[in-house]
Amino acid sequence: MHIETPKKTIAKSDKEVYDFLLDIKNFEKLMPENISKFEVLGEDKFLFALKGMPEIVLKLKDKNPHNKVILGAASDKLPFTLTADIIAISANESDVVLSFEGEFNAMMAMMIKTPITNFMGTLSDNLRKI
Repeated sequence: MHIETPKKTIAKSDKEVYDFLLDIKNFEKLMPENISKFEVLGEDKFLFALKGMPEIVLKLKDKNPHNKVILGAASDKLPFTLTADIIAISANESDVVLSFEGEFNAMMAMMIKTPITNFMGTLSDNLRKI
């Protein structure tokens, strides 16, 4: 399953956005209002839960300085990645596209597509506030 947010322009340099996303604790600032739990588990891992949803642990999987940050599920039960592609526009402006990639059976995909699409949209919208 692939979900991608529309490109968002952020009034920060690509380096500022990249550095913000590398600091795991900053993800709390991007979370939706219906978050019921957020906990930093290490410098590259955090746990979060939205009301009515199971807890999810995300771990920094890969990074490419100033243009890509990839987080992935720490558990193999629901394997997925969340990628932030950062494109420099100018010295103090960047475009960011978030994408979700996961392998789920048809039933699971149908159940989680809307909540994940909404979640990704909120993360993307909240990036503008950094």
